[in-house]
Amino acid sequence: MQPINDQAWGNSPTIVTQDVAQQQNRVLRNTYFLLALSMIPTVLGALAGVQMGFSFMAGSPVMGFLLFLGIAWGFMWGIEKTKNSGMGVALLLGFTFFMGLMLSGMLRVALGFSNGGTLIALAAGGTGAIFVTLAGVASTTKRDFSGIGKFLFAGMILILVAMFANIFFQIPALSLAISAIAVLIFSAYILYDINSIVHGGETNYISATLKVYLDIYNVFVNLLSLLMAFTGQRD
Repeated sequence: MQPINDQAWGNSPTIVTQDVAQQQNRVLRNTYFLLALSMIPTVLGALAGVQMGFSFMAGSPVMGFLLFLGIAWGFMWGIEKTKNSGMGVALLLGFTFFMGLMLSGMLRVALGFSNGGTLIALAAGGTGAIFVTLAGVASTTKRDFSGIGKFLFAGMILILVAMFANIFFQIPALSLAISAIAVLIFSAYILYDINSIVHGGETNYISATLKVYLDIYNVFVNLLSLLMAFTGQRD
């Protein structure tokens, strides 16, 4: 009598490996699609904010910062709780519209420069180039970057603490240092998060989209800050 093995049941290692690879590719495709879709409400929110002169508690920077974190984390909590349903997509798109509104203040400052449109375009182009390059590396290399996650998280916490502290100190050099470090940290997060999808560490495309969206958003914001500081031209 022939012994029963995986191959007899049609579950050979090759087939299992192919199924896993197909699932990972599906998550990656869905993530890229939803990521592209999420840029629409972001742009709409930013345009609406610029047109309305949207200001988020400008008179109280500390309370504004804390309230922003509270709303953002509330959205992220809701997205994670509903990530296996259509509500997760709806909350994600609502979150990206909110983030677009929050971005409008910086865009108005940038447009106050004579070369503001160019600065925004350069920041967007630079962010796109960083994303395409690092996503390409993350999705093609056999190396697993999961080991850098704890270092990136520590760096992100350090950035948040430094940002909060600089609300009080208002040190321009510290602002530039924070932006430069943030570009590096969140660029590395793009590599880490895409690599996590490819290696099966992230299997939900809504959660994956949220992570990669935040990476891209933070790279753009901090890159634009650096460009305004070093190349902004007043009339």
